[in-house]
Amino acid sequence: MTATHSSSRAFSSLNLHQDLVKNLSTLGYQEMTPIQALSLPEMLAGKDVIAQGQTGSGKTAAFGLALLEKLQVKRFRIQSMVLCPTRELADQVAKEIRKLARAVHNIKVLTLCGGTPFGPQIGSLEHGAHIIVGTPGRIEEHVIKGTLKLDDLNLLILDEADRMLEMGFEAALDNIIERTPLERQTLLFSATFPKQIQVISESIMTEPVMVKVSNSDDQAKISQQFFHVENDEQRFEALRLILLTNPVESSVIFCNTKKETQAVCTKLHDDGFSVLALHGDLEQRDRDQTLLRFANKSAAILVATDVAARGLDIDALDLVVNYHIAHDSEVHIHRIGRTGRAGAQGKAISLFSDKESYKVGLIEDTLEQVIKPELLPSTEVLNNTRTQAKMTTIQIDGGKKQKVRPGDILGALTAKSTGAEVNGKDVGKISVLDNKAYVAVNKKVLKIALRKLSTGKMKGRSFKVRHLTL
Repeated sequence: MTATHSSSRAFSSLNLHQDLVKNLSTLGYQEMTPIQALSLPEMLAGKDVIAQGQTGSGKTAAFGLALLEKLQVKRFRIQSMVLCPTRELADQVAKEIRKLARAVHNIKVLTLCGGTPFGPQIGSLEHGAHIIVGTPGRIEEHVIKGTLKLDDLNLLILDEADRMLEMGFEAALDNIIERTPLERQTLLFSATFPKQIQVISESIMTEPVMVKVSNSDDQAKISQQFFHVENDEQRFEALRLILLTNPVESSVIFCNTKKETQAVCTKLHDDGFSVLALHGDLEQRDRDQTLLRFANKSAAILVATDVAARGLDIDALDLVVNYHIAHDSEVHIHRIGRTGRAGAQGKAISLFSDKESYKVGLIEDTLEQVIKPELLPSTEVLNNTRTQAKMTTIQIDGGKKQKVRPGDILGALTAKSTGAEVNGKDVGKISVLDNKAYVAVNKKVLKIALRKLSTGKMKGRSFKVRHLTL
């Protein structure tokens, strides 16, 4: 069964609790996105739903609202679980659910992911929760050891199911789903729809409604350019020319392998670009810091693999570059869909060699348009200034567990004192984690900010601080 377009895009047209609707307007959600308009009525009716949509389509808010509407807050049991391919995405989903749940008191969302100690998670589970968000590997560990009981689960959500299967989580998913009640609602969200998804949906879902949002509207807002290259040496040279011709604030370069990602990042860094790498060989702490620093504008360029970039939460991405063409045309569309979000005009540039021509043909078929390679920019731009990030990041060795809040950090930075001052407009994104906090500051005030944070006090005590350099 396939859902058709809903006539009304207003959230108030749905059978949603008024507190949730009011909170949506305070969050700036004006009307439903296409995937929300198609999937929410079906999910709220209790049906199993398969939804196919790109990053930035609003799917997290869609299943988040369905989840919160179904939740019985007074029943302090694990009622809903969201499975995600990466820790970064799980953190992002949990954050979005908490935002959507602001108007409903005492909802407990617990994140269970690998890369963090197992013991404290057991303690958190003993205290109970309503909603679990996590990665298959760690959740499988908990269900097998009996520290996570799913007897009361009535809603299971698989987010970015295609990536979970790509990353080899099929056995873990089977183990987890076996331990969930048969009488439950299941929602499956995926950017692409390989045969494996069809197989898994048939085994775990009951008469699912299929929802697919056309990419045509989004693609119209993205200008695409393709450049032909002869070899790897020319490929990197072409990348430099493209970056120097498009001196934007935030760009992501997609590579197909971890090794290639690190190599491209190193070469760009050596050439004077403000760049970071994001791939699976990095330690979890380094991956978290990289995502955070790119999101807070402390680096202008991120070189990433597809899987690592799944947790990327950037609203204003000016440019996407495909260093190599993606293995699958749907992955290509997913990549370029990260630019031109929220109605903005986006730009995507792809490099390809003769060996990759057949992949360009597949993209032509998917987009239903002819692709004509363009001439590379002139080498005159090689003397242009490399775009540098305006901001830089300071790490503070104190976080939520030390009662540090964003307001404390902002207050410490802007407090009046003798000597130079830090203006509020020079302070960017502030992120407070369990035992660490990060603040982006304008590079011009870095020395003053470091001095104020290291000599001043927050919560009546001093904290160690350090500057995170590229």
